[in-house]
Amino acid sequence: MFAYTTPLIGGLLIGAASVALMFLLGRIAGIAGIVWGAISAQPDNLWRWLFIVGLVVGPVLYHLLAGVPNPPPSPLPWWQAVAGGLLVGFGVRMGSGCTSGHGVCGIGRLSPRSLAATCTFMATGIAAVYVIRHLLPGVLV
Repeated sequence: MFAYTTPLIGGLLIGAASVALMFLLGRIAGIAGIVWGAISAQPDNLWRWLFIVGLVVGPVLYHLLAGVPNPPPSPLPWWQAVAGGLLVGFGVRMGSGCTSGHGVCGIGRLSPRSLAATCTFMATGIAAVYVIRHLLPGVLV
């Protein structure tokens, strides 16, 4: 039962936070845009930093309060993590938004552009997993 309730509660909290941000500030909860706005010193910066702090502190509090052990560290070499992060950043700029902005908020607003972007994210992710696991086993981690 716990295996199903935790993701369900997490999804509901993400949805509630997205709706609250849209309702209260008229902003879309796209993490890439929020982080970029925070580091580029936008005039309405405080809410962005609070949102980012919540993203970091929330999981820490969950693990502490629920007594759930932390997941093991990733065996991924640092250079692959950096390369992946740069590719994600490039994709965010190219796609005019990130998975949270398009997938959570854009689809909720019935945006055709967000639907197309989310379908592209998902198809690309599925293809990447297939290639890494079946066509290039052992090459990448």
